[in-house]
Amino acid sequence: MATRRPQRRRPAPRRPAPRRNVRRTTSRRRTSRRQRQRDTQTVRLGMGVLAAAVAWAMISWLVNNWWALVVLGAVAAVGGAWWVHRRQQRQVWERVQQQALRYGLPQLDALHHREFEYSVRDLMRRDGCTDARQIGGAGDNGADVLATDPLGRSWVIQCKHRKDGDRGSAVGTPDLQRVNGTARQLYGADIVLVVTNGRFSTRCAPLAAQLHMHLVDRRTLAAWAGGGRPLWELLPKIPPPRKGQ
Repeated sequence: MATRRPQRRRPAPRRPAPRRNVRRTTSRRRTSRRQRQRDTQTVRLGMGVLAAAVAWAMISWLVNNWWALVVLGAVAAVGGAWWVHRRQQRQVWERVQQQALRYGLPQLDALHHREFEYSVRDLMRRDGCTDARQIGGAGDNGADVLATDPLGRSWVIQCKHRKDGDRGSAVGTPDLQRVNGTARQLYGADIVLVVTNGRFSTRCAPLAAQLHMHLVDRRTLAAWAGGGRPLWELLPKIPPPRKGQ
């Protein structure tokens, strides 16, 4: 007898997953968004009504108590006058301090290089450059201090501090070339200056004369920082004042 082969069962067909009702989900999202918008508008409206009520209550109170306005005005006037007086006193004191500002070389040698830049800025302010500011740092393009003197001339100053003073490394010509390449083009300088508490290499003076720059070495710095004369009275061949000054 021939044996019958067992019949293989066919796998039951998979039923497709039920599809979500996209329209219903989208409708619910729109409804939720509209509800949030309504809630936000309601809150804003309530805050506006509350603010208006408070303002109205304050106005009503001030109308019935007009003397409070007089008191507030008097207090404001006294406070304003006191603030103006204090500011004027502070400005006078700052001018006195600036005019009396003096630095000795040992004091300058002990400074951090950034503090040295601020001391040069303060000396320029002492001499009447009210807009003198320190800008040294990353991306300074070779300028550490910018200032405009009372005669209208624009100064661009590079500061080179040496911890060991004139025993430290000499300032070289690359430092001069760096500030000269940007001072006039970027900052419109009338006077380009390099100041150090140390010394310059022997090649700096001829290059500075060729580039129409000015150098302040340790000796000139001592006369400037320790005395009362402005820097432009200590340097030779300073450009004349700008027209109209």
